[in-house]
Amino acid sequence: MTKQTVIHKSVVPPSTRSDIHVESIVKASGTSFYWAMRRLPPAKRAAMYAIYAFCREVDDIADDIGEPGAEAAKLEKLDEWRDEIGRLFAGNTRSVVGHALLPAVETFHLRQEDFNAIIAGMEMDTRDRVRIKDLEELIFYCDCVASAVGRLSTRVFGLDAYTGDRLAFAQGQALQMTNILRDVDEDAERDRLYLPADVLSKHGITRIEDLAAVMCDPRLHDVCKELADRAAQHFHEALAIIETCDREDVRPAVMMLEVYRRILTALIQTGWMPPRRRVRLSPMVRLWVMFWYGML
Repeated sequence: MTKQTVIHKSVVPPSTRSDIHVESIVKASGTSFYWAMRRLPPAKRAAMYAIYAFCREVDDIADDIGEPGAEAAKLEKLDEWRDEIGRLFAGNTRSVVGHALLPAVETFHLRQEDFNAIIAGMEMDTRDRVRIKDLEELIFYCDCVASAVGRLSTRVFGLDAYTGDRLAFAQGQALQMTNILRDVDEDAERDRLYLPADVLSKHGITRIEDLAAVMCDPRLHDVCKELADRAAQHFHEALAIIETCDREDVRPAVMMLEVYRRILTALIQTGWMPPRRRVRLSPMVRLWVMFWYGML
């Protein structure tokens, strides 16, 4: 019996082992979008799992609190991933996640620059202290950590490059700005401020080094409302693009958009006047969105 078990393990192809590994990463993350990805055809599903696993790997590096001054070690790990992406596109990847990504890159013509953009965004998150100087830098950050993921995803979904890139930009900006507006207090506790300094200054908040004071400033509501209006406009743009697509091709994107659009609506209704409570969608609402937009 033991011998049979050993033989069975030895004949599992490396690609299958890597697919099992990345699916386990997706399931362990607890993301509700696991079920959206489960609906995809096998090749697309495997590709999305691999992309998600890569994003999870680099995001975990950036988000690891660690010791003060751990920035250099994080950057070194992200550099290793940049090297691994280079090897992936040269066809000699070494990591388990890289092996899972290889068929996705070949089948769906994924672009190396999008993987590198994600890493660049994570590098911004590794700083012990995060400040965003202006709206242009915020747009760049959102493009790296969200729209680049969208560009990879829309290729897997089967959209043409023009439509896919436009959808990825609009939806990525909307989703990441919503994340920032939801997590403003939590980020401040880690000395991270993603609200751009020029927008803060426009509303009279100029002392951005003192985050405790920034978080207590009633003018913060107007800053966040301005960015929320931008996010809402990006959601509108994304929905308009989705209307031109085959519904089956963009179903996972629609499900994610509808969840985050509801989060943004709840944030706007609650506002950002101190004291703030963190906005969450109930599991029942998430399940309803997943079911309704998954079945349409």
